[in-house]
Parts: sequence; C-alpha cells; structure tokens
Amino acid sequence: MPSFIGSRHDAKPGHEGKETITKSCYVSRVHGTTYELRNDRLVRVIDRHGTVHAELGWDGWGSTSQLRCLTVPGAVVDGAVVTHPLLGAAHAVGDTAMTALDWLRPTEIPAIAEPARLASGAGAAILNTISLLAQRAGVAGLRYAGPDPTPALWRSLALARAARIARDPIAIDFVPAPHERLAIAGGVVELRASIERAVIDGVAYEPGGSPARLVEGARCEIWLGDAPYARVATLAPDGALIDGPHPVPRCQSPVIGREFPVALRAAIAELVAEAVAAPLAADARALVAAQPLRWADLGARVARAADDGLAVHAALWDRIAPLGLGRLALAIAEALAPVAAVTVVQRAAEVARAGVTPGC
Repeated sequence: MPSFIGSRHDAKPGHEGKETITKSCYVSRVHGTTYELRNDRLVRVIDRHGTVHAELGWDGWGSTSQLRCLTVPGAVVDGAVVTHPLLGAAHAVGDTAMTALDWLRPTEIPAIAEPARLASGAGAAILNTISLLAQRAGVAGLRYAGPDPTPALWRSLALARAARIARDPIAIDFVPAPHERLAIAGGVVELRASIERAVIDGVAYEPGGSPARLVEGARCEIWLGDAPYARVATLAPDGALIDGPHPVPRCQSPVIGREFPVALRAAIAELVAEAVAAPLAADARALVAAQPLRWADLGARVARAADDGLAVHAALWDRIAPLGLGRLALAIAEALAPVAAVTVVQRAAEVARAGVTPGC
C-alpha cells in the first residue's frame, strides 16, 4: 500500500449475521486517496475529491472469504468462477472475460480474452486494484499471464501472445506498485510520486506517447510529425486540472477524404507487416492490403479502423510529405501498425470464441 497519513476507525464493531465487522480506513500521505477496509478487506478506493475508483464486495470476512464483485468505472468483474472456452477458469468482466484469480492473494496479472471490449480506462483500474490487493497480501511479484490493457505491457508482451490467447505465465515478475487515481473533467490522472499518465476523453497521454503525449509531466498534448499539434489540457503536479480539456482543432488539410491507390496501399501493408509482432505479420499485411485506406481528420488519434476501412490523420500529409514520400510512408505504417495488430487480435479472438479454427 502507499505511504499513509494514518488510519481512522469510522465505527465501532458491528455485526453482519454472526460475524463481527470492523470498519477502518487509511489515507495516502502523497495524493490523499482513501482506502476503506472491513475486517482488513479492501472495500473501496476513493480519491481526494470523493470519486470512487474501485468498490469490492466480499462474501464472508474470514480467511475463506471470496470476492463477490469488483466495480470500477466502466466495468464490473464477477467474482464467480466460470469456464471460458478460451481461458478455462475465468471471471466475467463486462463483455469479455479474464483468468480467475485468488483475490485474497493475487499472484498473476490476468489474461483478458478481448481487451478491446473493455471500456477505456477500465483495464487499468482493474489491474491497479489487483496490484493493491497483492501488495496488501505481501505478494512480492505478479507473474504476467496474458494480454493486459496497460499500454507498456501491451506493446512489449501482449500482442503476439494474444494472437493465440496465451494463458501460460511468462517468467517475469512485476512488483506490485499501485498508483493513485484522481478523477478530472473528462477522465482520470494516474499518480505515484508524480503524474505518470492521464486519460482524457478515452485518449491516454503518456511520456513519449504518440500521438497523445504527456510533456514535462504536466501538458497533455497531441503530437503529429514529431511536433506539437494541439494542447488538450494542463495539469498541476498533484494531478489537478489547471487548464482544459480543450477539443482538438479541426484539421483543414486538402487531402481529407482522399483514398489511397491500391498499389500504395499494398506497399504500406508490407511496411506494417514489418512493424508488428512476427506472429501477426501475415494477417496485418492482408488486413491493410484489403481495406480501403483514406485520409481523415481523426482528432486525437493518428489512425483508426472502422467498418468502412482504415484511416490515417491528414495532418501527417501536411507535416511529413514535404520531407519526402519515403518518410511519409514509414510514418503512415507506424501509425497503422498498432491499429492493425489490435484488429487482427480481436478478429482472432472472435473466431476462437465461435469455435472455428482460422483457415478452415
């Protein structure tokens, strides 16, 4: 758990059935988050403004108690263990599922069957709660077991494993290090010693991110062509919103709506295949080559997949085309690669869930 100002007992012991219930809470000395406990079981996580970021219901309060449900903004995890066709023992979470955990002493980061089905920010909130529970239980390391929505883990480990819905733990332990969450207009800020990430209107701003970037730990900006394009918000060191959020200005590029020629699309597809994880390369190449690809005003996103095809932000043309078409093609492929990878994984999961073997 984070460093605390101290504990406060809010009530004398009460009774639920035949069990004595003791209520207490702890307040973080860093960013003011309150952690409410019942019989030493975490039941609520509340930021300094009063927003509830996690609520846990337990069946029983002894050593054999079981999680009934975990509620975070945008998702509910059902504590009941069910059999999932891809994951085996699992918990339902929204429209997807995650591998079953020992919630009293979690030792794994769960595999999530289809992370893209989770509401924006819900995956990070679930993972942070798991980290809190693990830290409280004295767990030294969480073993990574599958695709997780946290951006750094997603990029480094998850996509290739997600293509086969990997369930086996990777022999890498992540030390439980929960962050504090602060609700702001349009989103949430994640803090440890300082601001580490902000999510505004479903877009995550991180240091070094692209196109959404957290600059100098305070400015939430959109960068296109490796230069600032728009400032969406400014944050104080404690996560408070100083300015914004502002809408991303409309793009006025003359290429908006223009479709890429088939030959150019095929060339970009080859570059995308080189940019994604090797197990996804063939499917990503086929996806990009087969889909209509056009320029669009995508606001805070650099690329998008939709039912009518793929799109890339027209500002890339305005900013990078003058530097050479080769550089522009690489920038387009870099923008499309994450979108193509996620789309391939999502389709593979849908096929597997339907019980159909790809290619048959």
